Amino acid sequence: MAATRSYHHGDLRRAIVSATLEVIRSDGVAAISLRDLARRAEVSHAAPAHHFKDKAGLLTAIATEGFELLADTLAAVPADAARRLREVGARYVEFALNYPAHFEVMFRPDLLHGDDPELTAAKERASRALYSGVEDLPADRRGPDVQRTGLAAWSLAHGFATLQLSGSLPPLDDDPAETFRKLVDDHPSQRSYGRPPLEG
Repeated sequence: MAATRSYHHGDLRRAIVSATLEVIRSDGVAAISLRDLARRAEVSHAAPAHHFKDKAGLLTAIATEGFELLADTLAAVPADAARRLREVGARYVEFALNYPAHFEVMFRPDLLHGDDPELTAAKERASRALYSGVEDLPADRRGPDVQRTGLAAWSLAHGFATLQLSGSLPPLDDDPAETFRKLVDDHPSQRSYGRPPLEG
């Protein structure tokens, strides 16, 4: 058996998170066990529990990191970008495909400590970045209910990303984010209603 590695405090926490993300990518969330993670990271069996208390604490840390990464991704969309809300949706899709293990955990409240303050703050930051695309629309284009329009936009991007990750979509001719942009541009609601949720 390999000797236990010597980690600085922060490095050990990162090593456990990285090992967890690897397990999620290869085998799914159900395969996670703190004892197995300790073996993978070559640390003592007590190390994961010392840093995260329990499995839910570990997954909460990963979800928190995921929401922070999502917020950073969405905040990077220029404020003056053409059709900004559509671009926010496309970046959401890109995030999901670039960070599939985080994405799998982030929207599983049954696995998390929902009252964790860091998780709450990260979720709120990501939500503000997501809804900013709606709020930036002229009043006559965002509709009377910003939350409802934002929910429609989020559902469209999240659903597309989830279908792509699960392998449920047919083969795409383009990069998934570009396909998403084209779907929004070509949707019949453009012609029927003129202002689909992600037009911006």
